[in-house]
Amino acid sequence: MARRPEADRFSTATRLRLLGEQTAARVYRSQNRRQARRSRLTGRAAFLALVVCSLVVALAYPMRQYVSQRADIAEQERLMDEAREQVEQLRDEKARLQDDMYIRRLAREHLHYVLPGETGYTMIDPEAAEQQREEGDAAERPWYSNVWNGVDSADGPQQK
Repeated sequence: MARRPEADRFSTATRLRLLGEQTAARVYRSQNRRQARRSRLTGRAAFLALVVCSLVVALAYPMRQYVSQRADIAEQERLMDEAREQVEQLRDEKARLQDDMYIRRLAREHLHYVLPGETGYTMIDPEAAEQQREEGDAAERPWYSNVWNGVDSADGPQQK
């Protein structure tokens, strides 16, 4: 039984083989198109990435310098504000020191001065007096004597 070529054309195996070849050809064509598109996009993407990286590298150092300088400026402004506050405090203190009554009050408080005709009293805290007795000889002498002893002993050998 000889097969006719026309009958062979409609056989299942022949149809499957033709279908497979057609499918393979379509896949091959679509892969070629994708690769052609991919290579074009890859070149463009690589160029774009190169441009972006160049910009980042070119701007990185100036931006770092800018941020650093802004931080330095902020620190200097803070120091300037502190200095202004200190100048204001010193001006206020200078103005107060021009007042005779303020000077007298300071002399009375710190130096225990009294005006003519007044009697000065020094009150001793009992707890402080007890602590001075425990500390020994230096607490019993007047304060100026301790100062001079400190000046005299400054040139002597150090005690450990």
